[in-house]
Amino acid sequence: MIKVLMFGCNGQMGRVISDLVLDMDDVKITAGVDAVKKGNEGYPVYDCLDACDQEVDVIVDFSAAAAVDQVIEYAAAHKIPLVECTTGLSEEQLARLEECSRQTAVLRSANMSLGVNTLLKLVGIAARVLARSGFDMEIVEKHHRRKLDAPSGTALALADAITEALEEDYDYVYNRSDRRMRRPEKEIGISAVRGGSIVGVHDVIFAGTDEVVELHHTAYSRAIFGKGAIAAAKFLAGQEAGMYSMKDVIG
Repeated sequence: MIKVLMFGCNGQMGRVISDLVLDMDDVKITAGVDAVKKGNEGYPVYDCLDACDQEVDVIVDFSAAAAVDQVIEYAAAHKIPLVECTTGLSEEQLARLEECSRQTAVLRSANMSLGVNTLLKLVGIAARVLARSGFDMEIVEKHHRRKLDAPSGTALALADAITEALEEDYDYVYNRSDRRMRRPEKEIGISAVRGGSIVGVHDVIFAGTDEVVELHHTAYSRAIFGKGAIAAAKFLAGQEAGMYSMKDVIG
């Protein structure tokens, strides 16, 4: 049985993950940390990490960027594997995660969905064939009206997957309204749509002469991110110190 400490347990994703593990025999949330207590969590909830006295195998963090520093510090000090799901981290926080990975296992992903991480692999395969044959590449992402960052971390990860596969530098272009010129070859356009309650939609478009190839992913529920986080926690528990990604989880 893998014992999980859920940081941000009463946030939206914290509750999703808590509900998902109820039907699982091999993983259990044995403690949570959140400033808000609802009383029906089914496990002890602490105001801060330092107050938690439970022994756990892995920490799952689905909180906010402002709270991540304390999780990194706690995981490193106690050498507890950390699944870091929070987005919008600063360069300084990413550097601290790298430092933390020298003390314990750390897994971070821009998107915890198993489907999206499979898409990242497929995008690299397609780019090696199509981009080198002259296809232009565009990414369009759609999210709910409450999402603060744009473009999404997943859209940037998709662009990075393309450039890593091609081993070439491309310009990421977020706005073409201030220029009048034909599209350069070495660019990837990234567009963001915000509205309603869209959970998440990502399209990668390879546009060639007389043909277009599109790779598409739609998230219909936040449960897919919770399932991915749980799969990551199962994988990470017991791993040696180091930096891991969802690529390691899906193989």
